[in-house]
Amino acid sequence: MAAQTKKLSIAFYWHMHQPVYQLTPTGDYLMPWVRLHAIKDYLDMVLILDKFKNIKLNFNLVPVLLDALIDYGENGLHDIHSRLSITNIDDLSDDDKEFIINNFFDANFHSMILPNEEYNRLYQKAQLNENNDLNIFSNQEYSDLMALFNLAWFDPIYKNKYPELKKLIKKGKNYTLEDRIKIIDIQRDIIKKIIPTYKKYMENGKIEITTSPYYHPILPILLDFKNIKTSSESDLPETLKMEKDAKEQTEMALNRIEEIFGKRPKGIWPSEHCINSKVTEMLSDLGVKWTISDEGILANSINFEFVRDFRGYLEDPYHLLKSYNHNGVDIIFRDAMLPNLIGFEYPNHSAEGAANDLYDRIKVAQSKLLSSPDDNHLLTIAMDGENCWENYPQDGEEFLTKIYSLIENDPTLETVLISDYLEKDTPKPLNKLSAGSWINRNFKLWIDEPLKNLAWTYLKQVRDDFSAYVKNNPQNPNIEAAKRELFICEGSDWFWWYGEPNDSGRDNIFDYIFREHLKNIYLYLGLDVPEYLETPLLSAIAKPSRYPKEEFTPIIDGKEHDDEIWLNAGCIKIPDGPVLKENKFYDQIYFGYDKDNLYLRFYINEYLKETPALLKQVNQMYIYMRNQDKKQALSPIRIIQKTESILPISKEKFHNELQISIFGGEINLVRLVKAIPNNLWVITTSKDIKTAYDKVVDVAIPFDTIDISSGDTLEFLFVNANYGVKDYFVPNEMLLTITRM
Repeated sequence: MAAQTKKLSIAFYWHMHQPVYQLTPTGDYLMPWVRLHAIKDYLDMVLILDKFKNIKLNFNLVPVLLDALIDYGENGLHDIHSRLSITNIDDLSDDDKEFIINNFFDANFHSMILPNEEYNRLYQKAQLNENNDLNIFSNQEYSDLMALFNLAWFDPIYKNKYPELKKLIKKGKNYTLEDRIKIIDIQRDIIKKIIPTYKKYMENGKIEITTSPYYHPILPILLDFKNIKTSSESDLPETLKMEKDAKEQTEMALNRIEEIFGKRPKGIWPSEHCINSKVTEMLSDLGVKWTISDEGILANSINFEFVRDFRGYLEDPYHLLKSYNHNGVDIIFRDAMLPNLIGFEYPNHSAEGAANDLYDRIKVAQSKLLSSPDDNHLLTIAMDGENCWENYPQDGEEFLTKIYSLIENDPTLETVLISDYLEKDTPKPLNKLSAGSWINRNFKLWIDEPLKNLAWTYLKQVRDDFSAYVKNNPQNPNIEAAKRELFICEGSDWFWWYGEPNDSGRDNIFDYIFREHLKNIYLYLGLDVPEYLETPLLSAIAKPSRYPKEEFTPIIDGKEHDDEIWLNAGCIKIPDGPVLKENKFYDQIYFGYDKDNLYLRFYINEYLKETPALLKQVNQMYIYMRNQDKKQALSPIRIIQKTESILPISKEKFHNELQISIFGGEINLVRLVKAIPNNLWVITTSKDIKTAYDKVVDVAIPFDTIDISSGDTLEFLFVNANYGVKDYFVPNEMLLTITRM
C-alpha cells in the first residue's frame, strides 16, 4: 500500500500578531495580551520541536509584536495589569480595585478559572456582586486575584522549568506583594527567551520565519482602494493615496526581521490573507519569493469550487495542494477547514481524538492523489497561532504532540519549511488572481460598514494633512515619528473591531487608542489637533435597529407563507463574521408579540440552505430572558467562550434560558431552564412553548411561562452556541426589550 501512496508534504504555518496597545513608544501598554500570550503561546510552540527529530514548522512574526516583546523583555515596560500586579494593596485606589474586579477574570473559565479552587471561588463571589461593591474582596483577596490571574496564563510546561513558579502555583492563596513581583519577574524571563529561541531554531533549520507588513495593514485597501470598495456607500473617500505606505510598511518589516534574526524572510504573510494582483506586483518589486492566501481566493481565481462531503472532507484536493505563481511571486493556498477545526472544534474533544481526526483528514486527502500527474503536493495548515490554545486542556500541548507524532511516524508524510518546498517544486502559472481575504473571500470585515467607513474617512483626512505638511516642511525632525503614528493607524485591527459584526468587549479602548495615534501625528508636527478627533467614533454612528410596529399573532408552522404579518415584527440582521459560514445557522431574526406570547422567527443562513448536509448537523440556539421590572433570581450565561475577549454582555445574568437544538433537519430538543438562587439553573416545563421548523424556525413563548405579567418589560438576547461553545451574541452590545400589553 505504501508504494502506491504519493508522499504528501505538510506546512504548519503559525501566525503570531498583536496590535499596538501603547499611546507612545515608551508608555505603558493599555492591554496585557502581548505579555500573556508570550507566557502561554509564543515560546512553547517552538520548544515542542525538541520532542521530534523530523518535524519542521513555519512561523509568521509581525514586527510590531516583536517590538512589544523587546519592550517587555529588555526595556522593562509594563501594561496596566502588570503594573497593578506589583503594587502594594494599600496603595490601590478605588478605581484600581474596580479595574481589577472587571479585568482580572479575563481568562477562559473552563480551562483557566474553574480548575483553580481559589480563583473559581473569587470568580463566583464576583458574580454575586450585583451592586459593584468594591469591599466585596478583602485586601488579601485582591492580592490573590492578581496573582491567580497572572498564574493562570502560564503554559503548564513552565511549572517544571521554574521551581519557584511551581511553588507559587501550589501555594493557591495568601499571596504577598513579593510573590506577585516574582510572578512578573518570571514572566519577563520567559519573554526574554522568545526571540533568541526562534533565532536558534531558525539557524538549525527547524523553523522558517516570515513576516507581515510592519503594523499589519490590509494591503489591497492601501494599494487599490478605488477598486476594493464593494458598495456604493457615499460616506467612503474616493481614494486613500496610500500605495507608498503599503510598500514602505512591507519593506520596513523585511528589514526589521533581518535586523533581529540575521536573515531576510523569503515569504510574506499578507495581513488577514488579503491579496490581489497589485499585492503580488509590489511583493515582486521587493524581492519577496512567495506569499499565501486562502482556498476561497484560489477557488475564485481558477473558477473551481472545493466541494466537501458531509464530514468536511475535500472531494478533489488536487488544485488546493499545488503551488502557483502570479506576477513572479509563488503563492500557496491554505486549506480553510482544518484551521477552523483546530481553532474551534477540536478543543471540545480529547487530544487523542482530535489528533486522530486531523490525521485521518490528512490521509484521506493524500489517498485522493493517486491519479495526480505530479509528484509534489503541499497541504498548508495556516492559522492564528496564539488565540485558541487556552480552550484546550494543557494549552494544547497534548494535541500538538499527538498530531506531530502521527505525522513523524508516517513515512509517507513530511512536514516542510515552505521555502524549501517551493525551491524544489514547479509552481503552476496563475493567470488571474481574485481579490479577497481569508474570511468570506472579501474585505467586508475591514471596510464598507458605516463605522469602519468613518474610521477610513478620519484616516484619509489625517493622511492628507500629513502629506500637505511634509511637502512644505520637509526638514521637520519629527516627520519620521509622525509617519510611525500614521502607519500604526493603517493597521487592520482598528477596522476589524469598529462596527459590525465584531466586538472585542473593549471597543471603547480600541477607539481611544486609534484616535490618540491620529492626534499624535498633529502633535509631532506641531499642529493643532482637529476637534473631531476628540469625539469617539463609537458615538458618531447610530445603531440601526427595527422594533415591532404593533401587536400581531402569526401562525407557528415554520413555513414562509405568513411573511406579510411578520412585516410588523422587529428585525435583526446578522452580518457574516469571523467564523465559517456554516457556523452561522440564521441570517435574520424577527421578533414580535401579542398580549399572550413572544414570537420569534429565525431565517436560515442562505449558505446552509444551499448545502443540505450542513443543515443536518447539530445547530443550537439559546434565548436568554429576564424581567426588567421585577426582582427575580438571576444566573449567568452558561456558554463557553472561544477567546479571551469577554464581551460585557456575556456577563449579564438572566432568569430564563431557552435552548432549541436542531439535528437531522428537525427540532429534537426544546428545553426551558429557570434561574434559582446562588447562580444555579433548574429545568422547568416547556410544554406550552410552540416551535416549528420547515423553511424557517418559528417559536411562540407564552409570557406567563417566563414570568412576564401585563405591563412588564422583557429583556432578551440570542446566542448561537453549537455544543455549548459561543459563536456569537445577537445583539452583542445591548439587550432587546418589549413590553407586554
